[in-house]
Amino acid sequence: MNARLQTILRRLSALVVPLALFFSMQTGAQAGSYDDFFTAIIRDNATTISDLLRRGFDPNTPNAHGDKGLLLALQLESDRVFFALLQSPQVDVNAHNARGETPLMLAAIKGNLPAVQALLARGADVNQPGWAPLHYAVSGGTPQHAQIVALLLEHSAYIDAASPNGSTPLMLAARYGSDAIVQLLLQEGADPTLKNQQSLTARDFALGAEREHTAALIAAALRPRPPGQTAAERRGW
Repeated sequence: MNARLQTILRRLSALVVPLALFFSMQTGAQAGSYDDFFTAIIRDNATTISDLLRRGFDPNTPNAHGDKGLLLALQLESDRVFFALLQSPQVDVNAHNARGETPLMLAAIKGNLPAVQALLARGADVNQPGWAPLHYAVSGGTPQHAQIVALLLEHSAYIDAASPNGSTPLMLAARYGSDAIVQLLLQEGADPTLKNQQSLTARDFALGAEREHTAALIAAALRPRPPGQTAAERRGW
């Protein structure tokens, strides 16, 4: 073996350990960032999240269960982290969890109006096949839920969206939501005559939950309307 070749081999050998150490450090750093990311979500530590994002950490990294940061932050009510993640242009505002829920759906069911407003501003999908954000929003009974319902309708949410079993937002509101939401849906044109796959109407949903007053509201919407009466007059405007 000539001297030149021996020199090259010695230099290559000298590089093996530093390169191995470099890749080991990189792998360790990535693992550390991963743990830091999800710990920060649990602790609602927005400072750590912002620092990781500045260093190039992917905000759409899933955890071991496939859940992404934006969804976890909403689920855990880590609001500071949620808004820190939403600052990233790369964050997927329409990410789905294992149950097919989006950030907008989780924000809606929790009555988190600021989160709903922020997601809509980022172009979150209001309509999707199957369960939709409006189904989730009408299932709550707080004034914030009613505001979210109105906001989703303003953003062209389909008012008679059918769930996988054909249930509409009005049906869910009749069983779980407030009377204010039921009235809002009826005023905005929700169809109280629709039936789901079990042949149940919104009124049936209300009666099944022993909500007689809600059932009466829906029954009133089913009565024949006087000829020539405008929609605004029917609503008392």
